[in-house]
Amino acid sequence: MSNDGKVSMSLFWGCFMALITTAFGFISRMFLINEWAVQFDLDPAQAGRLAGIGIWPFAVSIILFSLIIDKIGYKKAMLIAAFGHITWAVMGVSAYFVADKATGFQLLYWGSLILGLANGTVESFINPVVATMFSKDKTKWLNILHAGWPGGLVLAGIITIYMGEAAWWIKVGIIAIPAVIYVIMLIGKEFPENERVAAGVSYKEMLGEFGILGMAVVSFLVSLQLMDFFSVGGVTTQTQKIIFIGIGLLMLVAFGAYTKSLGRGLLFFLILIMVPLATTEIGTDGWITSIMEGFAKEKGFHPGWVLIYTSAIMVVLRFFAGPIVHALTPLGLLAFSAILAVGGLYMLSNATAGMVFVAATLYGFGKTFFWPTTLGVVAEQTPKGGALTLNAISGIGMLAVGVLGFPYIGVLQTKTNKDALVQSAEVAAAVPGLVQDGKLQVLAEKKIYELLSYEAIDDTKIEALTAALPEPQKGDTLKKIGVIKEQSSRKALAYMAMFPAFMLLCYLLLIGYFKSKGGYKPVNLDASH
Repeated sequence: MSNDGKVSMSLFWGCFMALITTAFGFISRMFLINEWAVQFDLDPAQAGRLAGIGIWPFAVSIILFSLIIDKIGYKKAMLIAAFGHITWAVMGVSAYFVADKATGFQLLYWGSLILGLANGTVESFINPVVATMFSKDKTKWLNILHAGWPGGLVLAGIITIYMGEAAWWIKVGIIAIPAVIYVIMLIGKEFPENERVAAGVSYKEMLGEFGILGMAVVSFLVSLQLMDFFSVGGVTTQTQKIIFIGIGLLMLVAFGAYTKSLGRGLLFFLILIMVPLATTEIGTDGWITSIMEGFAKEKGFHPGWVLIYTSAIMVVLRFFAGPIVHALTPLGLLAFSAILAVGGLYMLSNATAGMVFVAATLYGFGKTFFWPTTLGVVAEQTPKGGALTLNAISGIGMLAVGVLGFPYIGVLQTKTNKDALVQSAEVAAAVPGLVQDGKLQVLAEKKIYELLSYEAIDDTKIEALTAALPEPQKGDTLKKIGVIKEQSSRKALAYMAMFPAFMLLCYLLLIGYFKSKGGYKPVNLDASH
């Protein structure tokens, strides 16, 4: 199917609307994380896990569907995605009306998991459809397609902000509107045959492009997620660890025995880059509203405007990606984007007043092209991988940010909160025993996925230390501590600049590699394969 026909473009815009729907689900949850954290007594890292449950299942569905989507067809995948989006709307809305906190939280938690699966299913069909439709200009059209993501963030974000103090069930339920629209747009369309299938590349060859190296990353991340998913109170038993590590190893051994291929080294390198890339874009987008909340309150604006503003920049730039990619080459564009992202994140951590939006502009320009241009490079360099390689790298990115990125950003915020409280002479003087020998005394040891140990601020210990203070001193002190924590969270953005800094180094290495090969050129998959 070519990009010349009317049917093809209506199919493209239906895929675009499906991606907008995924953004609706994402931003409504992110705007509500703080409200849910208060309602369900969550610390920042635990709130990150609630955020993550709506992200990492994306990887499960996008990778699994990539293995079977050429068999079941793109239209069935679309219908499954729509069913998941509507199910999330029903469960999320129901959570509001349940009187029991525990039951309400479970509805949100499991509904978020279904939302993540639905979002991954959307990308499992839209990416290969568009790459096939525009096989001679993949990077440009994948960038335009992925303007749907920030476009949805802008649209849903503005709607949510202007709802103001409206009950949060309404903000969750609006996802049903774009979900119904994309079903109507796509239900009668004819989907193209993937170029890998059309070229006669076998299923085994497709898996071989991904290879043992790619599966090793998937197995590792899946094992970590299973450990957390089945833990009780954040604790994983030794038996569970053995079982879940065994499952990961079994996946890897079975895949390796069948494919007998390590996979493309270039693809593996791009997979490694995708971990900090996803954390830089999706992880920061997920946390930016709560991170900026203290500053926004002080300056009198909704913290969500920072995300909406940077997303609006992305929409415009992605629609004009063609000339930019042509001028810089895909890898040159990625390297330049990493430089801007480093500068933007560092400036956001310290910017004051109007400079916040100057810094946000830099960050918005920086993050714009990361995801779709990486997909373009994968599609152009590993076309034999078909839907699998194109979608698996997105899946790994989302799995990594859900499993590690979101909680780790929460840990970084906890670190900046602790530092700010230690440095506050006013609070230390008001609460005897809060700080001793330069260390906060209200900490609790915690772990994430049995890998990352951290010390969280224990609010119950703060309450105990302030219990003896007379009113209104106690209330004023607790309020001051809360303000310090809110305002210091923004400092975590400076630490997060390390992710695009690492990516920049990797892109420079890739540029050097392709230069030694005569320059960057897309691999054309000949139909006579």
